[in-house]
Amino acid sequence: MYRPFMLVMFLLEWLVILASVNVIRSANAAVSDYAWANIRRVNQEGPYLGIVVPNSFEMSPLLQSPSFVPHDKLPYIDVAGRRFRIGKVENKRVIVVMTGLSMLNAGVSTELLLSLFKIKGILHIGIAENANPQLQIGDVTIPQYWAHTGLWNWQRYGDGPEDKLSLESNGDYTRSVGYLELSDFNSNVKDQNLLNNVWYQPEEVFPVDGYPEIRQHAFWIPVNELYFSLAEKLEGIKLEGCLNSTCLPRRPLVTRVERGISANVFVDNAAYREFVYTKFNATAIDMESAAIALVCLQQRTPFLTIRALSDLAGGGSSTSNEAAIFTPLAAHNAVVVLLKFISLLNP
Repeated sequence: MYRPFMLVMFLLEWLVILASVNVIRSANAAVSDYAWANIRRVNQEGPYLGIVVPNSFEMSPLLQSPSFVPHDKLPYIDVAGRRFRIGKVENKRVIVVMTGLSMLNAGVSTELLLSLFKIKGILHIGIAENANPQLQIGDVTIPQYWAHTGLWNWQRYGDGPEDKLSLESNGDYTRSVGYLELSDFNSNVKDQNLLNNVWYQPEEVFPVDGYPEIRQHAFWIPVNELYFSLAEKLEGIKLEGCLNSTCLPRRPLVTRVERGISANVFVDNAAYREFVYTKFNATAIDMESAAIALVCLQQRTPFLTIRALSDLAGGGSSTSNEAAIFTPLAAHNAVVVLLKFISLLNP
């Protein structure tokens, strides 16, 4: 009687364990068993370069390029609403993912890419608005630093730069980065500046090699030094300067710049463009790059961003935003520079 009883108890324990496993699998249903099997298979052939692209019109020139060769047996894996495309570019193994618009989508997609696959570096491409009046539409910029400029502490009416911000004494906010005084752009109502000031804030980051729940702070995130140094060799590339019958004043160029900024804002405003260029020496303005930079900083992964300028933020000589015309040209030029950069990388 004793041995059958022990056998029954043993079987019951295993049933409980199996039930728990099924609950865990159900809770993580976004990654199916089939997807996990393919991810393991792909990782056996890694590591890969991760190529992160915001939108389909920016990704299409890459996928249509003869330089992109899909994996012959496993061209893609779908996970959590994202499609991870497996293949080679310039004979280098790559995984390409489209994020969708905005900081949230860019951050989530990059985190998934780094968590699921063996990635040795991230290359991010796309179009951007331009804040630097010395550059033109079609130019491709490679910033050395990125910052998220959409994290604000918005000061209440009546307070000034000398007044502490709410929760500043707790260490949650700071006045070290700088601020935008909205009345500077509303001179007729300077004495009634109800919107007051917004103070830019650094992000909280939790690096993988740090202590859990012990935050660090970062505002300007540098790209990888080796990638940025290698990008100097791109500055002589010939880029496309005409779209159909519309040509730019000069042939676009590739240039390394000091800074780019990101926020969930399409900046079609000349006054704000002039402010960020004067305040931050920013050139490229977009909605995704800083999110990717922050994830790579926390994951200690090398990254580089290549952004082609599609318009002068707030408009140049045109009365409408130029991006509606020149987005295809800018997206094409960004991909041309990406392909050349990958060709320069060691195998």
